[in-house]
Amino acid sequence: MVDLATLNENQLKAVEWDDGPLLVLAGPGSGKTRVLSYRIAHILDQTPGQRFRLLALTFTNKAAAEMRGRVEELVPTDFNRVRLTTFHSFATELLQQHGHHINLRPDFQILSSDDDRKSLLSDVLLNLKKEKNISIPDYLNLNYILRLVNALTELCILPKDASSYLKKFNSDNYALLALFYNSYHKTMVDLNLLDFPTLIYQTLSLFQKVPSIINLIRKIYTNILVDEFQDTNYLQYKMLMALTKPDPSTLFVVADDDQIIYQWNRANPARLDELRTNFNVSELQLPENYRCPREVILLANSLISRNLNRSVGKKPMRSLKSGSNGVVNIYSFANFEEETSWILKDLKSKISNNIYNCAILSRTNKLLTILGNVLEQGGINIYYSVRKDEFKSAPLIMLHSLLRLANSREDKRALERLCKSYYELDGQQISWIEILSRASANGQDYLRSWIDELQVNQNLPSDTRALLDSGILPLLNFLNFHDLDSKIFDWANKRLNISLNEVSDFDEFSDERKAWLNILSEINKKFGNDLNLYQLIHELDLSSKNPPQPPKSIPCFTIHSSKGLEFAHVYLIGLYEDNLPSWSAVKKGNDSIEMQEERRNCFVAITRTQESLTMTYSKQMYNCPKKPSRFLGEMGIQLDV
Repeated sequence: MVDLATLNENQLKAVEWDDGPLLVLAGPGSGKTRVLSYRIAHILDQTPGQRFRLLALTFTNKAAAEMRGRVEELVPTDFNRVRLTTFHSFATELLQQHGHHINLRPDFQILSSDDDRKSLLSDVLLNLKKEKNISIPDYLNLNYILRLVNALTELCILPKDASSYLKKFNSDNYALLALFYNSYHKTMVDLNLLDFPTLIYQTLSLFQKVPSIINLIRKIYTNILVDEFQDTNYLQYKMLMALTKPDPSTLFVVADDDQIIYQWNRANPARLDELRTNFNVSELQLPENYRCPREVILLANSLISRNLNRSVGKKPMRSLKSGSNGVVNIYSFANFEEETSWILKDLKSKISNNIYNCAILSRTNKLLTILGNVLEQGGINIYYSVRKDEFKSAPLIMLHSLLRLANSREDKRALERLCKSYYELDGQQISWIEILSRASANGQDYLRSWIDELQVNQNLPSDTRALLDSGILPLLNFLNFHDLDSKIFDWANKRLNISLNEVSDFDEFSDERKAWLNILSEINKKFGNDLNLYQLIHELDLSSKNPPQPPKSIPCFTIHSSKGLEFAHVYLIGLYEDNLPSWSAVKKGNDSIEMQEERRNCFVAITRTQESLTMTYSKQMYNCPKKPSRFLGEMGIQLDV
């Protein structure tokens, strides 16, 4: 029996709700992950022996892993009835199983970085120039076209409709742009490729082409739960509608319209209104805040109340945590040099008392980089939280490339990366171009041809030959990948000791090995003994390769990347006009949608605080005078300007 006694009144109502679809408006620090976890556990506890499953969708692997751990602790014997995953991972699983209906093989590759997507787009444009003898205006560069492709895909515009859609907005080049869009999508399918937007776009295409698949999913997953619903873009919302219609009675959505800060990724405050209209949801609020001291909550309530498009009847947050004097501090400085020097001194005083649970937040990476350099020069270890889509060290590149080649036997980029990383590790130069030619002539796949090239080398080191026999050949012949990583790491470590001064990529090896082990641990928890190579590769492609934060280091986050986190001591820097709020928001005006999102940015930043909040700004930046952020005044803070 799941014990619900620790839940407050509103949390308990949400967990036990059984009267149709529900929208839970849960502010920061209100225990939304706790509510979702207990909701899942309660349903399982009340339905022993039944076969229906629960699907819980979130936006990050970290959030899914946290919830997975909590639910498994609450209902360890029935945990296999729950699918806790992200929108993109769930779409990937569906396409692995059913993608053949839309001409996708299960070994499709996911292009996770913009560099890979630009490379593909460049090939598309080059082929169009050759085949159709078209000229492309200079302003239609790769960045512009890729943004357009993203926008059209995320709006779920069909390739056949792109021309008529674009004609409304671009009378000069709509036909050319539509051609680019169509060719990009066609090339993706022809080459068995997907990127983040097309993962869900193609899943919706699958549902439309084979309705029996979505009908089967609805029968299996009779309860759908969504975390951070306010972050959904249009594609994700359409996917949710497909999963829950025509009977959304068990839909359970957690959201907070005060934390919509991803409008650049097409999250939209209007989506909550669409949810209310399309699903006729009941609403329940969780205004209690267990994270922030009362002083911080008063500032946050005063700030966010200025936004115009909040949910009707939204209650102010209520702090259940007492504070002490000095919880909130605001400091102004003549310039940013003084601001960074003071922060260095203040952090050193905390570190001298063994206080490390601090974080520095900023609207932009630029300020974080400047401050981070000052802190590092001052002897403070810094951790930057920036999403990392690809491994950079030679051992991890080699491992990842081998897995990709075993999964997709004609992956030219993986072959090129394998040859380069192997040369950096073992010193043997193997031309990937020659491997391509030999593979084509012999009718072999690339990995087999690469192995053959190594095996004919009479001077191949004995440990490399052992790695081939015990690790790489089993991967090639039987898709046995389960201990390949440890074999490559042990092999690479020997080279590290031999050529430490020659291989610069080893600087990142230790961190990336930790990142690999963390990612692999979460993947194994998710799939257990059923993990296959397709799933491993796709989950790797969907995961950030960031190493874990080193001990005794101070993390630096943009506000966007800090969402969902909390810290004892928060430093919010750069609180001046044209930064927070941004220049474009200032230009649009105080009640513009841009300014309201900037206000939500500031709201998210200050509500990361558990114990103390320090806000700083400079009166001069880049040799220009600056005014303090209007948000300080909107919080009710009196400034001596």
